[in-house]
This record gives sequence, C-alpha cells and structure tokens, in this order.
Amino acid sequence: MSAKLDQRLAEDRQLRDAALSLLKTDITNLRADLAGKGFGERIVDRMSEGAVDIFDEAVDLAENNRGVLATLIGAVLLWFARNPIVALFADDDEIEHESNDDQSGAEEAADDLD
Repeated sequence: MSAKLDQRLAEDRQLRDAALSLLKTDITNLRADLAGKGFGERIVDRMSEGAVDIFDEAVDLAENNRGVLATLIGAVLLWFARNPIVALFADDDEIEHESNDDQSGAEEAADDLD
C-alpha cells in the first residue's frame, strides 16, 4: 500500500510542477503583452475590433434583408421630405394659417415663461 501511495504522490508532484511551469509561462507572456502596449492603446484596439465586428454583422444583415432596408430608407426619406410634400397638396391659405397658429402658440409659451 505504501508503494502505491508513494507512486501516486510522485505523479501528483509531477502534475503540480507541470501546472506551475505553465502558470509561470502564462505570467511571462502576459507581462510581455502588457509591457508592449499601454492601457489606452489596448482599449483603442479592443474598441476598434468591436466596431469592425459590429460593422461586419450590419453588412451581413443588410445583404440578407435588402427589402427591409430599402423600405426603411424610403420611410426615412419620406419623413424628412414630409413638409414639401404636404405643401404640394395643401392650399397656401392653410399653410399661412398653420404657421400663424404655430407663431401665436410660441408667443403664448414665451409669455407663460415670463
């Protein structure tokens, strides 16, 4: 029984020594990496890598969903062009009346603040 225990103890020591050697190697590599770049440079590198990953994913999504993307862009363009489009179909009197209402509402709001 003592021989088995001694053999097991020797194997455990070898495993411990191998693990310690790997740990020391990892620490040495980590120190070399940390010495090579400053903290700010590492943050910038990680952020740029993340931005590139997000951009690649967005490109893949856009390629897979072209119809949805085209609809979204069209809706945004219509939103920004809504006033000129409404002006084409509305009477000039209605536009002047609405602008007068907006101005009087702004004046009332300014009076309320005073």
